[in-house]
Amino acid sequence: MPSRTKKLRGSRTHGRGAKAGRGAGKRGGHGNAGVWKHKVMSIYKYDPGHFGRRGFKRPQKVVSAKITMNVGEVQERLETLIRDGFATRESGKMTVDLTKMGIDKLLGTGRVSSSLHIMVPEISKVAKEKIEQAGGAILEPQ
Repeated sequence: MPSRTKKLRGSRTHGRGAKAGRGAGKRGGHGNAGVWKHKVMSIYKYDPGHFGRRGFKRPQKVVSAKITMNVGEVQERLETLIRDGFATRESGKMTVDLTKMGIDKLLGTGRVSSSLHIMVPEISKVAKEKIEQAGGAILEPQ
């Protein structure tokens, strides 16, 4: 018995009509094709928020993320910070300048075991408590 394709050779449309067999003809196009034309009612019904704008654009100074560091990380990296010139040890007192590193805010995750004097623009309440409990202090950046 001959196959359907073989049987329909020479018939131009293979029994599908003029456009059904070509591309995405029968379903009205690929994806969002025709949402302003022949598919507009289905968009209004099934996706009512599809057209138009929503929300607002936030100002860039609000959007920019702060670069943060945890107190535990400062404690772990002390030797590296001294070597790189971001921290100094003078008469048993450790001074760490996080502003020079580009850190905007100090957060409170981790443990502080040594007395640290830290220069940073912003600090969380927990971080401040941990540093002060260890005998350290927060210095104002210059």
